[in-house]
Amino acid sequence: MNTSGGSSLRLPQSELTFGLAMMFLSVILSPIIDIFSKLAAATIPPAEVTAARFILQALFALPMMAMRGQWGVWTWRRSGVHAIRAGMLTLSMVSFVTTLQVMEVADAIAIFFVEPMILTILSSIFLKETIGWRRYTACAVGFIGAMLIIQPSFQEVGFVALLPVVTALCIAVYVMITRVVSHSEDAWPMQFQTGIWGIAFSLILLLIGQATGFAILNTVMPDLIAMLYLLGVGVTAAVAGILTVHAYRAVPASKLAPLQYFEIVSATIFGWLVFDNFPNAIKWLGILIIIGSGLYILWRERRFASKPVSDTSEAAFTP
Repeated sequence: MNTSGGSSLRLPQSELTFGLAMMFLSVILSPIIDIFSKLAAATIPPAEVTAARFILQALFALPMMAMRGQWGVWTWRRSGVHAIRAGMLTLSMVSFVTTLQVMEVADAIAIFFVEPMILTILSSIFLKETIGWRRYTACAVGFIGAMLIIQPSFQEVGFVALLPVVTALCIAVYVMITRVVSHSEDAWPMQFQTGIWGIAFSLILLLIGQATGFAILNTVMPDLIAMLYLLGVGVTAAVAGILTVHAYRAVPASKLAPLQYFEIVSATIFGWLVFDNFPNAIKWLGILIIIGSGLYILWRERRFASKPVSDTSEAAFTP
């Protein structure tokens, strides 16, 4: 699989079409995860929604590993690394679902898309990647766009409006670590082991919630409707993950990354259809600034970097 953003090899048209189609379907489905999460979070605490998603995704990975003949070859040799990755995912998911309890889906996802900018900065610090002033400027402009969305949301819901930034920071750390280990491990065993650690961390959070009564970490017995929402979260996340894996296997990440921003558009459409929410003019300006800044960073990476900092290869994740 070629995941280098600077590769000069030409892809067969069939592979390019297949990869782009898989990615397009993935970004269409990804906001549905958040729609189900928001519906579930109306009665189910965020930590419980997170635990359900990890459990269902881990169960979904089991038959895939068996069919691919990987059940007997994966090891725990990097358990500490995968535990950190799972910890970042757990914190990101709890933060994002907590946000969805009170914020519109499109707003939360748009703020989350400062993640490539955070990843750019972290990669320059920890991975010693060369980042020029133009990309740093694009990062600053992107954060200004995020503030245009956060500011009115902050007036409405308070500090919860900042949680998508926490989610973006956690995912940036997750992606940065994944880039280091993905060269020597296959995607499915990585996802399965991360899922196991994610279940463990989620259960710890739920136990803390039981002991303290902290609302977002507590557990409740879901009714039938809530269970269907949780099932929708897990199944949709698993299907979107499968589509993403196939997309990255067929096409380099640098060619797929711009499509990810279409998720903001699809999130806006689904949020409008399900919750009758639609961003106002100021929020749309912020969304357009974030998209423009992100696309510029991707363009600079494709042009000058041997491996883009936003290249998540097979480890792509959507909140």
